[in-house]
Amino acid sequence: MKIIRILLPVMLFMLTSPSSAADDLALQKIADNVYAIVGELGNRTPENLGNNATFGFVVTSAGVVLIDSGGTFQGAQRLHRMIKSVTDKPVVTVINSGGQDHRWMGNGYFKQQGAQVLASADAVADQQARSRDQFILLGNLVGQEGLAGTEANYADQTFGDKTRFETGGVVFEIYHAGQAHTPGDSYIWLPEQQVMFTGDIVYTERMLGVGGQSNSKSWIKVYESMAAFAPAVVVPGHGHPTTLEKADADTYGYLKFLRNSVAEFFDNGGDISKIGTVDQSRYNYLLNFETLAGRNAQQVYTELEWE
Repeated sequence: MKIIRILLPVMLFMLTSPSSAADDLALQKIADNVYAIVGELGNRTPENLGNNATFGFVVTSAGVVLIDSGGTFQGAQRLHRMIKSVTDKPVVTVINSGGQDHRWMGNGYFKQQGAQVLASADAVADQQARSRDQFILLGNLVGQEGLAGTEANYADQTFGDKTRFETGGVVFEIYHAGQAHTPGDSYIWLPEQQVMFTGDIVYTERMLGVGGQSNSKSWIKVYESMAAFAPAVVVPGHGHPTTLEKADADTYGYLKFLRNSVAEFFDNGGDISKIGTVDQSRYNYLLNFETLAGRNAQQVYTELEWE
């Protein structure tokens, strides 16, 4: 396993290649029959059809298991074209790693192809609670033409805090350890391959977003639960497949820094109107820093008021 840990970062870099299916998606082989589909790091656009995230799939002897179905019906079609560039086997299972639109809005397309959808019960509850808002947001960002065909389709099977299944000789373990970026976030562990798909629990290269649906305190604990598996490869919800060390720097380190900095500001009597004075510049290397840093601090301040 130590040899794998040394070589994998090099292999990941060498195997990265642009997609022929869409200019805004890249196919990245992680291990035998294990792939990531890396979307844009910016916002949803008519061009990316809401696929501004990282997805994954595993080719098994019984068919393909897909992690996250895309941001729209047409976005799901685009992901399927990526899969078909690797294998002609059908997608038999779709795992929704959380409640954000790009994790589940493509479910309808894959259900039409005969796939079964699996998600945590908390993820489905979040999807149901926020579907109207997500449709409005997607309509504004990808346009009604890009949204065409998209309908709210939820998981066929749900689980509580964990589940395990085997498909075509590949073992999948899914853990919902608590609220993170969204209430139902889960991470997907491939024990034999030592690969971790994290969904929105991990962001790399771009700044994570702490929103009204998030819980930064719980998010740290969820991250720690995921990291305890010591994966050889982390496939983040946003960003390229990477090491646990990079995930620590861009997500775990930032969350702890943000919580501590805002707590100190709060304890010293700082008013939320002055939250912009909290210095987050050490993380200005992350994409979307200017847009999200202040919002993140404001949301954490609001959380602290209720803790």
